[in-house]
Amino acid sequence: MEIAIIKYNAGNIFSVENAFKRLGVKAIVTADQELIKQADKVVFPGVGEASSTMQHLRETGLDKLIPSLKQPVLGICLGMQLMCSYSEEGEVDCLNIFGVKVKQFIPQRREDKVPHMGWNNIMDVKSNIFDNSLENKFVYFVHSYYVDMCDHTAATTDYIHPFSAALHKDNFYATQFHPEKSGDVGEKILENFLSKTK
Repeated sequence: MEIAIIKYNAGNIFSVENAFKRLGVKAIVTADQELIKQADKVVFPGVGEASSTMQHLRETGLDKLIPSLKQPVLGICLGMQLMCSYSEEGEVDCLNIFGVKVKQFIPQRREDKVPHMGWNNIMDVKSNIFDNSLENKFVYFVHSYYVDMCDHTAATTDYIHPFSAALHKDNFYATQFHPEKSGDVGEKILENFLSKTK
């Protein structure tokens, strides 16, 4: 199985590559559009800022390529947010795979800290890469922006208010949290992405 991790101006790419190595799977890190098209599965990771990253995707043509992919695609953190229609981070139009907006967390109480950083649980999991065994399990988050609950919500988390911890539409899957940093639970999600998607 050929796994392509999309290389662009974002962090955490190599921690994602190492997570697949731990599963015994060699992934290629590439910006080559032909290699990405030919891969069996594609991962779109991300740690960074939305508007500058979207500019980079447009300059390289990845903004057209990613929404056109037909194989299973997994977006992670910023990758998930860029798959949405619009982000308040830099007020930028995104890839519009999921027709929802990305909003900034606004603290409601003194104890609310932004970014939302650390371990939190996922609930109401409903997608073929999220099985029932993952209900109420803890995963690792680092983010200041979020996606509201919507028709594509595949798991939820509550921080300040409920939000989409994961999204799913057709061949596109996405997590706001970092499966590559989420221990056994994250490993299970990556395994499910490899084995349960076609």
